[in-house]
Amino acid sequence: MPASNIPEIDPEEILHGVLEWVAIESPSHNTAAINRMVDHVEAELRRTGLVLERSPGRDGFGDILKARTPWGGDGPGILVLSHIDTVHDIGTIDGVLKVRREGDRVYGPGIYDMKAGAYIAQYALRHIVRSGRETPLPITFLYIPEEEVGSPTSRAVIEAEAMKNKYVLVTEPARDGGKVVTARKGVARFVVRTRGRPAHAGARHQDGRSAIREMARQILRIEEMTDYERGITTNVGLVSGGTMTNVVPAECMAEVDMRVPDAPTGEEMCQRMLGLESTDPDVALEITGGMNRPPYVKTEGIARLFEHARALAAEIGFELQDCPTTGGGSDGNFTAALGIPTLDGLGADGHGAHTHDEYIYFSSLRERTALMIRLFETLS
Repeated sequence: MPASNIPEIDPEEILHGVLEWVAIESPSHNTAAINRMVDHVEAELRRTGLVLERSPGRDGFGDILKARTPWGGDGPGILVLSHIDTVHDIGTIDGVLKVRREGDRVYGPGIYDMKAGAYIAQYALRHIVRSGRETPLPITFLYIPEEEVGSPTSRAVIEAEAMKNKYVLVTEPARDGGKVVTARKGVARFVVRTRGRPAHAGARHQDGRSAIREMARQILRIEEMTDYERGITTNVGLVSGGTMTNVVPAECMAEVDMRVPDAPTGEEMCQRMLGLESTDPDVALEITGGMNRPPYVKTEGIARLFEHARALAAEIGFELQDCPTTGGGSDGNFTAALGIPTLDGLGADGHGAHTHDEYIYFSSLRERTALMIRLFETLS
């Protein structure tokens, strides 16, 4: 069943809907912007006939939106997991990343990560509803407002919904030429603080104890924990400290990102991080944090789900592959860690996530939508 034999799928119609989503900029920390996006998605899902539940956001984040098909009752089904926040600030669409179409590429903030994928899933269900059919399993859509910053307020909701379902489909963008994701590294986050003693940098330098100097030593220790052969990376991504150039700095703070391939390695590396000690007895060292997203390991259940998707792709007329373990985390980490078969990277193919050169391939919209439709129609 080649994609060209599915006339109901109009990629231009899909792109029109995707660009409506992209036009509503929705950075993670802008509650009003996120809720404008939620308003738009909610209205579309209501027109499709889904049962809606909107939960107010917490801790300065936007609302969480859940939508469920009216058939299937409360039985276990398919959870479609999407996020509607992006890393791009308001105004990006009018500045460094204008919406434009250049050949097969369509550019825009958040179009690849992950508004195209989130829209594709919704369109796929609408396609089925338009034809007057129902899916074998009930389908629940969950839209997360703060995935890009670790889903701090929605993780419990994600896990609770996942436990009610047989499968999880994640609409994160495709990888490396259309590959889906069947494994991701776990993500740990840490905050490192050093506290020394201030002093005049000229007159009383010897009395001071530099928090920045101690932090520099700790940064080298942390960065040296990277072990590519074992699949471990550490990155000190943010550092701040000091008050003036003529003051020995009393405080310094750094934020650390760590990626690990599996749970035992995560436990080992967290112990190493939290066990670091100051090299200067006069400078205090404090480290807080731990695993933010558990590793997403390719289990037998995930492998079977992927093989099912691959067979469907072959029927449609394209080859579907999965990529080796990726370092990027997603909300799929939470669901896979619960033992629920999770297939990730089902969104559009493209490039440039989190950059000012972000785009999707228009040609991928038909295939990815057809695959989502067939997954909805065949999972049971």
